[in-house]
Amino acid sequence: MAIRVLLVDDQPLLRTGFRMILEAEQDIAVVGEAGDGLQALDQVRALQPDVVLMDIRMPRMDGVEATRQITGPGRDGPAKVLVLTTFDLDEYVVEALKAGASGFLLKDAPAHELVQAIRVVAAGEAMLAPSITRRLLDKYSAHLPSGEEQVPDTLSRLTDREVEVLKLVARGLSNAEIAADLFVSETTVKTHVGHVLTKLGLRDRVQAAVYAYESGLVRPGAQ
Repeated sequence: MAIRVLLVDDQPLLRTGFRMILEAEQDIAVVGEAGDGLQALDQVRALQPDVVLMDIRMPRMDGVEATRQITGPGRDGPAKVLVLTTFDLDEYVVEALKAGASGFLLKDAPAHELVQAIRVVAAGEAMLAPSITRRLLDKYSAHLPSGEEQVPDTLSRLTDREVEVLKLVARGLSNAEIAADLFVSETTVKTHVGHVLTKLGLRDRVQAAVYAYESGLVRPGAQ
């Protein structure tokens, strides 16, 4: 079955460009468009998309609040949100990730990256590009803990190896990269990541990365 995508952006030309790219793929179907967050909520309820390609800055309701309502406890469907941001990293992206977005993508990303991101998010994974993630978290280092604060008690639920894996996830490493770093199989890493998400009550790798930085487990800029 094709991945059902809803395009949300206040610029019609951008929506047209995204539609042309996505409709060229056999496994992706653009089921609708919206020009702001309120329209997006209506379209999600009516069309039940698998993935919402969400702009941040829009009139009436921005992408952060729309993301929160689409992915929140009272959500109407299983839609995942992939946030669009500008090259210099929109100041609201962190809030969108905390609100429940499954990842973010640069607006000027190549067509193949857009297509791949939608497939990844639709499959239930998080679109967590290492280079963008590091830049994003470094940019917001002034608003995140320094690492000197007391680590929250919730981390005591994790084993030492799970803490190691969480740190590497926060630095943007893929499962394959983590496996190579820890000299274990990729399947083992997937198991550890699953345990981390379950024990901490997190939705995906994106929320795990944000948690690691906000808790002080990982310091912005640290290697």
